[in-house]
Amino acid sequence: MSSTPPCPSADEDVYKTLLESTRAIPWRIDWKTMRFTYIGPQIEALLGWTPDSWVSVEDWANRMHPDDRDRVVGFCVAQSQAGSDHEADYRALRRDGGYVWIRDVVHVIRRNGEVEALIGFMFDISERKQTEDKLLQLQRELEALSYKDGLTGVANRRMFDSIMELEWTNARRNRQPLSVLLLDIDCFKEYNDRYGHLQGDECLKQVAQALTTVATRARDFCARFGGEEFVLVLPETDARAAMLVAERCHHTIAQLAIAHAASSVSPQLTVSLGIGTLIPEADDDPLRFIDLIDQRLYRAKHAGRNRTMAE
Repeated sequence: MSSTPPCPSADEDVYKTLLESTRAIPWRIDWKTMRFTYIGPQIEALLGWTPDSWVSVEDWANRMHPDDRDRVVGFCVAQSQAGSDHEADYRALRRDGGYVWIRDVVHVIRRNGEVEALIGFMFDISERKQTEDKLLQLQRELEALSYKDGLTGVANRRMFDSIMELEWTNARRNRQPLSVLLLDIDCFKEYNDRYGHLQGDECLKQVAQALTTVATRARDFCARFGGEEFVLVLPETDARAAMLVAERCHHTIAQLAIAHAASSVSPQLTVSLGIGTLIPEADDDPLRFIDLIDQRLYRAKHAGRNRTMAE
């Protein structure tokens, strides 16, 4: 919508040639009539609409993606009424039905304190938007990966810390029990020595996926705690229900029937568990709570393994 400034005829031709030789699309709108007084011929190459089809601001608004229209039109009108130069990004409708990302750079012309016209340039920013979208997608993927254990595919310790903090706060505020299970694969060092680290990695994957089937409520959470240890966070779960989940852990791992000829406990893979349940009070601390459960896991291992300690 950029208009060529008043000038001698020869200069006007030069300005017009310069404007129409750029990739940016100049335009001008008369503020009083809200009609285009000029739009560069480049508009047809970009969007397919001929310059003479751009009659009023209604054409501009109607050739905008519906999801962008209210936001952009409202913003541009408000800025123009205030006499403020501005920019707006939106998807412009092509004549063939597709859309092109446009950046409109708008300059407000005032005379005697009143808005007289709007002039500006439309820029095709489709490639830039595609690049931005790819970068955003990569950022989301990286963020997701930062909370996922790279080997097993379940959540990692970082995600556990975040979930634990959230559920601890919820349990304390709502006066609901929170249970946590720490699980350790029995004699895993001996497993690796006997079957090799590649098979050990496969074993960890199988155990991790099996544990995700044990606690299946929407807020139940499973993560790799570190090494061969896994953790289950069970919101709104009392001690009795947590013990039932522990029993399911033992049963589910047994069903995998993973051979462990080097185990001192069983010819098949087994696990040991420590459990804790509490309704957090103001003076309770989640780190001390996890440490308590870890001590119970330690006792389960030293009491013969393949068992659960809840006290």
